[in-house]
Amino acid sequence: MSDKNEEWDLIVKPKNSIFNVDLQSFWHYRDLLLLFVKRDFIAVYKQTVLGPLWYIIQPLLTTFMFTVIFGQIAKIPTDGIPKILFYLSGVTMWTYFAECLNKTSNTFISNSTIFGKVYFPRLIVPVSIIISNLITFAVQFLLFILVLLYYFSTTDLIHPNIYILLLPLLILIMAGTGLGLGIIISSLTTKYRDLRFLIAFGVQLFMFATPVIYPMSFLSAKQKVFMMANPLSAIMETFRFAFTGVGVFNWMHLLYSFICMLILLFIGIILFNKVEKTFMDTV
Repeated sequence: MSDKNEEWDLIVKPKNSIFNVDLQSFWHYRDLLLLFVKRDFIAVYKQTVLGPLWYIIQPLLTTFMFTVIFGQIAKIPTDGIPKILFYLSGVTMWTYFAECLNKTSNTFISNSTIFGKVYFPRLIVPVSIIISNLITFAVQFLLFILVLLYYFSTTDLIHPNIYILLLPLLILIMAGTGLGLGIIISSLTTKYRDLRFLIAFGVQLFMFATPVIYPMSFLSAKQKVFMMANPLSAIMETFRFAFTGVGVFNWMHLLYSFICMLILLFIGIILFNKVEKTFMDTV
């Protein structure tokens, strides 16, 4: 039979543009995407004694540590919000971003054996990490809601408001920012391996440049200007303002965060598409 009469289910073509996101291929490989999501979610604590309970234990331990160190010892104010609730709100949002960034920044190196054997859209791997971390976030967010309801019913300090409806947008910006930064770093680590050792330290340092352990009111006017240059600051403050009624909310700050996310994604996808063509020669 002639090749002209053959019909193919899939035709793999080289990318003509470095800014090329084939959304149709994501749908075609949706089963693989779900498989990666399941792998990322289950593999973390697969051989641990407590298993998925670590998704709850970790934020609780971190919140307790922040409460003791920054709340009791350092005496950092929390704008009248109960300390546990204040730190848990920051930990819940920051953990999602940090996990997205840490894991996506290792995409090429940790999956080099898979990438070298079979074809599939490489961008599926970091996207699967974002989705699997979203499941973890949902568990930790539920914990935050339970603590919020406790203080809401026992004190008069908590005032949730209509801006709770912005939560999907906040998550989208956090996910997009983590994905954009992650694939930028992942693209660079194929050639500059030193970045692998700096990323974990850099993420921890970045947390102190974000209002996770302190409110914006704790800063001076000049420090606030510097802090709002961080696109994650508006996310943290909006989240706290929506669920507790305390914090800083500004539509322009939120728009700035959204624009920064788009820029990071744009740069990240360009670098990712450029590196994936030749990364097997350098990994």
